[in-house]
Amino acid sequence: MPFSTLVAHLVQRPAVEHTGLSRENARFNALTGFRCLAACLVFVYHNRKYWRSQLHPEILRFINELHIGVSLFFVLSGFLIAYTYGEKPLRSYGSYGKYILLRIARIMPLYWLILTCYYLDHPYGKGAFTWLTYSLAHAFSNAHNLDGLAQAWSLNMEMIFYLLAPLLCMLQRKHVIYLLAFLVALFFLAWGVGYTWFKINGNPQKYLYPINFLLHSTFFGRCSEFLAGMLLASIWKSGSLTLLKQLPHKTLIGFTGIFITSYAIGLFQKNTYVHGTDTIPGLVTSLLVLPAFTIIVFAGLMQERNLVQRFFASRVMVLLGNASFAFYLIHISYVNMKIKSWVLLPDRNFILLWIAAIILYLFVEKPTYQLCRRWLSRGANRSKNQTPLLATTHSTPHVH
Repeated sequence: MPFSTLVAHLVQRPAVEHTGLSRENARFNALTGFRCLAACLVFVYHNRKYWRSQLHPEILRFINELHIGVSLFFVLSGFLIAYTYGEKPLRSYGSYGKYILLRIARIMPLYWLILTCYYLDHPYGKGAFTWLTYSLAHAFSNAHNLDGLAQAWSLNMEMIFYLLAPLLCMLQRKHVIYLLAFLVALFFLAWGVGYTWFKINGNPQKYLYPINFLLHSTFFGRCSEFLAGMLLASIWKSGSLTLLKQLPHKTLIGFTGIFITSYAIGLFQKNTYVHGTDTIPGLVTSLLVLPAFTIIVFAGLMQERNLVQRFFASRVMVLLGNASFAFYLIHISYVNMKIKSWVLLPDRNFILLWIAAIILYLFVEKPTYQLCRRWLSRGANRSKNQTPLLATTHSTPHVH
């Protein structure tokens, strides 16, 4: 089979899951390809220590902030969930249940598989199975959020967003003030729980404590990244001409802004062994300015037709974008360490890890998700007449 035909077969699935949006799939292909870039940034960030002595300090300053790849994922997740589902899951208990099960099926099976392999491999996981890592509840603890697969803390944030997203979309439609008030109240509730726990018995496992952990590593502190994606979704679904849609050269402005913002965050580093986001100005820049430029990039990739858009929408980039979640789960921690115990190539196994990620996507992640979708679709008709979960309307989101 010719290589081009093989690639075409591998990426025949729509780039992003949509409900009733098949005609718009081409618009989202570039966003799928963009996920590959975000994953590569995180890989470079986690391997920077091996190149520290070889890099110019200013280059290292920039690379120290490439953890922004995770932020890019969060903004994209906020956009896709809000655009695809909005508040529709609130129509009934059945609709919400199906929505949550689909989100679980999207990210958890592959995570559970790799986590189980980790625990079964005694030199690594030592058989220390715990429900905390399987449920992602460990990520609420500053003492345990890196247990098991270290990168799973971000999956906890994704799942919290999935649980709340339909409600957040409803609040956003009613008025953005309601949405912001809810998120602020949620943050102080989480902080209050952690702080009260600390006052009672010292909170030995540091659940939702201290506030620095809450701001850096939980949905409650980083919800602005998801919120930015939701804002873009409301703009795009409104169909009205907005400043963002009329802005020329969005792709160029957005990528330039992301680059400059990342470097600017690095200027707050006290030395090359810490992050600029460890300071208040750096953290505020990361949570507010970076998401703004990110949604400009996404708008450009969806609206503009240029070389950058065509590159990210290419079949190879779409395949890599679809495999980016598997890559994220294996680029550090157990699978990466296991592969390094067998072979370590000069690129820190970068290409080898991508090959493994593609295999996991094609033969584990994708088939499992499709199987779950087929199983859940059988009960779709049964949920249509169920009791409404919350009364909703479907007018244009009201954003100020």
